[in-house]
Parts: sequence; structure tokens; C-alpha cells
Amino acid sequence: MGALDPALHVAHVAVALAAVFLIAWLGRSVARLLRQPDVIGEITAGLLAGPAALALLGSGPFHAVLPQGVFNTLKFVGQVGLVLFLVGLAHHMRTGPNSPPRRATLWVSAGALIPPLLCGALLAGWVIASHDVTVRGTAPSPAFVLMTAVSMSISAVPVMARILTALRMENSAAGTITMASAIVIDAVGWLLLTVAISLSSGSPDGFLHSMRALALGSVCALAIRYGLCSRGARHFCSRAPRWAAALLGASALVVAITMEHLGMTAILGAALVGFSIPTGKSTPWEQVVTSVSRIGRVLVPAFFVVTGIMVFNRPFSAAPWVIIALAITLGVLGKGLGGYFGARLGGQSREVSTRIGVLMNTRGLTELVVLQAGYNAGILTTPLVLALVVMALTTTAMTGPLLSCLDRVSRQPLRMPQQEHA
Repeated sequence: MGALDPALHVAHVAVALAAVFLIAWLGRSVARLLRQPDVIGEITAGLLAGPAALALLGSGPFHAVLPQGVFNTLKFVGQVGLVLFLVGLAHHMRTGPNSPPRRATLWVSAGALIPPLLCGALLAGWVIASHDVTVRGTAPSPAFVLMTAVSMSISAVPVMARILTALRMENSAAGTITMASAIVIDAVGWLLLTVAISLSSGSPDGFLHSMRALALGSVCALAIRYGLCSRGARHFCSRAPRWAAALLGASALVVAITMEHLGMTAILGAALVGFSIPTGKSTPWEQVVTSVSRIGRVLVPAFFVVTGIMVFNRPFSAAPWVIIALAITLGVLGKGLGGYFGARLGGQSREVSTRIGVLMNTRGLTELVVLQAGYNAGILTTPLVLALVVMALTTTAMTGPLLSCLDRVSRQPLRMPQQEHA
């Protein structure tokens, strides 16, 4: 009987994975009917799937249908898809016709990080001043303020990448600058998240682990770049591109998962590996990266659905509508205006800067994962988490329609006023 357990586990995972891809397909179909990017449908379907299954089946049958071991396997499959997809995207950012200029990237990173942090601190100050214990909670004030600020400032690299790909903006000036800046913001935001948790627990271990992970990831990326530039690696890539793709994908997964295990986001590990792959016409790695990215593109919908089920399968207390409205307003102003003026200071045109401001307002599942970390650490209460979840979904859903409106406006011909005839 025990010998059959692995086979049964594989069959259970296969059925569950088929269900996950079916949920993703349904979400994409609804999103297309509503003229939203596919990824919005995948996120929403994942968020609704968990509570719907719990309501229909109950807690016991739900965990019997989706036991922890199967769920962990699904989560790993989704993470594999995300890492491989981001490796290709990060590499393409360096080789595309519009690689991000350093000055613009730094200004957009600052503009889309600092004002949202201040808006988050303002929201936390308003909650503290309201003296509502159900929303404020009992966490130390420095941890509460910093955690709320980080929640308002985070950008969703995975969601943004899917939106850019769906709209064919990954090679545009706005797309490359936004993605590069979002990766920087994600890394800084994750470090600030560990600081907030450290302030709550009174231990600096989390922050120190994140710094070690960042240093290790940088060293691994340099080692991968040195190895791939060698003559032997180029010869091996030319002779056995499939094996080279498998080794490159495995290396990226090891770096990303190790960084996540040490306290840093896996997104940064995938980006570091993607940036480390040699570029140029003389290198044979382009075909290999394309193969890696293609596999990631197939698997990445599982990441959105599984993560949605993971972060939204618990009960939430009602949140005051004033906090929800304030969170949405401050979220849009902080990211939108901060990204716009950051791009302008970085030398970009008004049209490109406007698109960057709209894209930077994307938060998606990265925001939900950060909120889950703050909730599990006892820093954020369920009413505040609900308000910030609504803010994240609203600002993310705004991205596609706003970009479509900008495209329609930019394509409209200028109408010259007709001259009056005497």
C-alpha cells in the first residue's frame, strides 16, 4: 500500500493542477469579457476559489480534497513558473531595444517608493488618531506605522510583468523603466517588511537574514554570469540547448528559493539571474532563455491562482468604509503621482511618465502576500487588512482600463479649428 502512495500523490497533484488551470482559464475568460488583462481574472478567480470551496465543502472536506502536501506541490509548481517567467523577462529588459536608462529607473524608484511610504504613514497616523482598537490593534506604534507604509508602497512585479506582456509593452520605454523600478522597490520593500516584523518582535534576526540573502543572491548571480561567459559553457549551450535550458532554469530556481528561504523575495533572485545572462549576438543563450521563459509562461497562471487561494481563505472582519476610501485615495495618489513625477525628473516625456504612473499603481498579489505577513506577525488587524486588500484589487484593476484609455487618446488625430470665412 505504501508503494502506491507516491503514485496516488502524483495523481492527486495532477487532478488538482488541472483544476487550478481550469480556474485560471475561467478567470481569464471573464476578464476578457470585461476588457481586463488576463492576470486580473486569474487573481480574482484564485481569491474567490478558496472561500467558495470552503463555503461549499466545509473545512474538513476542503482539506481532504486539497491536503497540505498537495497544496505545497501546487505552490511549488506556481513558483517555478514565476521564477522561469521572470528570468526571461529580466534578461529581455537588457537586450530589448529600449533597455531602461539608469537615471530614469532611479528617479522612478524613488518617486514610486517614498511618496507611497509617506501616504502609508499618513494612513497609519489617521488610524492611531481615531483610537479604534479593532482597526489599530496592539502592535508597537513604530512597527504598525512602518508595516502600513510598506503595504502602501509595494509594487507587484509578477502582475505587472503579465500586464506588460499582454499589452505588448514589455519593450516600450514605459514598460522597461517600470519593471526595473518595480524590482528595486520590491527589494527595498521586502527589507522594510523584515524591519517592521523585527520592531514588532524585538529581534533583528529577520532583517539580518534578508541582508545575507541579498548578498548571497548577488554573489550567485556574478558566479552564473562568469560561468556562462566561459568558452566551455558557450560550446555546451550550442551543442545541447535543451540541457543548457534545464541547467539554467535549475540554477535560477536554486538561487530564488534559497533567497526566499533566507528571508528575501524569490522575485529578486529570479531577476538577478536574468540580469546575469550574457547578452549580444555572439552569445548562444538567447534560444535557451526563450525556452526557459516559455515554460514559465505556461506554468505562471498556477502561481496567481494558488497564491490567491492561500492568502484569501480566512474570515475577515468588516472594515469602516472611511478607511477603505482613504486607503484607495492615498494609494492612487502616492503611486500614481509619485511614479509620474519621478519619470519626469528622470527625463521622460509626459506620455511615457503618465503610463509609468498608471503601471506603478499595480499592486496585485505581492501586496496580498505582504499583508498576510503583517497579519501573521500580529501587526495588522483584519479590518485594516480588508481595507488594504480592497485598495490593492481596486488599484490593480484600474491599470488595464487606464492604459487602454491612454492608448485611445494618443491615437486620436489632432483637430485643427476651422477658419471662419469672411
